Amino acid sequence: MSQPTWIRVYRIAFALLGLTAVVFQFAKNSQRDPFNPVNFFSFFTIQSNILAAVVLLVAASGLAARPSFAWDMVRGAATMYMTTTGIVYGLLLSGLEESLQTPDPWVNNVLHRVMPLVMIADLLLRPLAHRITLRQALLWTVYPFVYLVYTLVRGPIVDWYPYPFLNPDEEGGYPSVAAYCVGILIGFLLFSALIIRVNQWRRDKDDIVTHEGMAATG
Repeated sequence: MSQPTWIRVYRIAFALLGLTAVVFQFAKNSQRDPFNPVNFFSFFTIQSNILAAVVLLVAASGLAARPSFAWDMVRGAATMYMTTTGIVYGLLLSGLEESLQTPDPWVNNVLHRVMPLVMIADLLLRPLAHRITLRQALLWTVYPFVYLVYTLVRGPIVDWYPYPFLNPDEEGGYPSVAAYCVGILIGFLLFSALIIRVNQWRRDKDDIVTHEGMAATG
């Protein structure tokens, strides 16, 4: 399916904005001592923003002009991860920009506020071509689970955790970490259901417009 030029420009512009924010903050943080680049890229925020930017660029390029089910799953996952990033930041991490390694206000706003809204808007503008069930969307939780395992295994080794709610050395220990993880998992499932619902609503709306247009010209 072809896309209007303005949507292509929209996707490229915001993809470059997200990547610019990541590169800028990485370059600026690298001037500090000490600086661990692996830690920087171990933030879910950074990873999800990079994925979102790549998805937007691929979508804008036209390489997915006839989107496969696998591509729609990737788009849905990127949207879900960015939605989670924005909501978790707003509920649990606002004010902790220094420890999140995004102390520059414009970078923080782009990565935690703007890009989540961009991905939601992109789904509204160009809904997924295929119908996705909640059971299929459970695949979207695989990557966050792998990320959690990576974080909890690596944390004690390097004595560093990207987020305070994943740090068992904080008050509450592992039970607290488990409680937060369960809460975020529930959030993942709710966001997934919402994305599926919104996408189906947009597909149905497009179908109605298409049928009306065909009837008017028939």
